[in-house]
Amino acid sequence: MVLQNFIVFEGIDGAGTTTQLELLKNRKELPQVRFTAEPTTAPTGVFLRSMLKGEFSASEETAAYLFAADRAEHVWGPLRTCNDRTVVTGIQSACEQGCAVISDRYLFSSLAYQGSSSSALAKTLNSTFPLPQLVFFFDIAPEASLKRICNRTVREIYEKSEFLAGVAERYRALFSEYSSLPEAAGMKIVQVDAAKTKEEIAQIIWTELQNLPIFRM
Repeated sequence: MVLQNFIVFEGIDGAGTTTQLELLKNRKELPQVRFTAEPTTAPTGVFLRSMLKGEFSASEETAAYLFAADRAEHVWGPLRTCNDRTVVTGIQSACEQGCAVISDRYLFSSLAYQGSSSSALAKTLNSTFPLPQLVFFFDIAPEASLKRICNRTVREIYEKSEFLAGVAERYRALFSEYSSLPEAAGMKIVQVDAAKTKEEIAQIIWTELQNLPIFRM
């Protein structure tokens, strides 16, 4: 199932998805748009973020279950917002109430990041979640993305060149596969050269968003 008015940004660490989400937040002409990210800011997501920071270790199988649990609350949980424009949980409810929701990461992250040794499990756990109407895939070489995040004060466990190279390849294969799946027929995939300037990428995103009816209201 494709969830109308649900938009997702995807890419490896340092690809620029969070930067573009913040730029959209600053546009004053988007009163009906809500923003969110995964892991969430709900208790399930806070627990996950501590794992990503390396505060505790977990197997890839355990991580796959944790991400899926957080996503279930994110999509199907009661609608909870923060500062009116940020969705904590309840994406489906927000979309059904006439809002557009833009998320920094979604199920494609699980399929790409947990796809090395837990691909079957990740696919099973994520098979029932709705697909977004529009997904932007920020494609960038790991070497370029790591240069962008080298000065971060907190590094995450996945931010390693060899690992991200595998994730980038899985992302490309994943979106190539989804482009021909019958159940994904209503989902548009836009591949973005994430090595472009943030201004160029912002214009690409804005042009695509304006093709959606909700952004022309």
